[in-house]
Amino acid sequence: MNHIVSKTIVTTAERTGSGIALEDLTGIRSRVRLRKDQRTTLHSWSFRQLAAFVEYKAKRAGVPLVYVDPAYTSQECSECRHIDRLSRRSQAEFACRACGSVMHADHNASRNIARKGEAAWIVGRESRVPATST
Repeated sequence: MNHIVSKTIVTTAERTGSGIALEDLTGIRSRVRLRKDQRTTLHSWSFRQLAAFVEYKAKRAGVPLVYVDPAYTSQECSECRHIDRLSRRSQAEFACRACGSVMHADHNASRNIARKGEAAWIVGRESRVPATST
């Protein structure tokens, strides 16, 4: 499954001339507090494997990739940048308590990740994907 998802991500970025920004989820399993059923789901999904597949395929395709700090990506409004954990009404809904913007929570978070990725490229940070030897 991760091979299919990573291929889709990289080919979409390649086709649109975009880079890829991923959250740096190092240590996430030890940081999150979830219900037991959610912990089971989290621990069974290999997001590190997905990131590794995306890194490899992005490097091979020449697509730039950067890791960004995941802090507040799900609590910050992608429209006005107001941060409030209560804006995340549910797992699926984000409703900014400052500007009133309403959207799917994943869409809001992905826009924040994209903005952080753009900011990283603007300041000249390079991809953390290791160079391949020739």
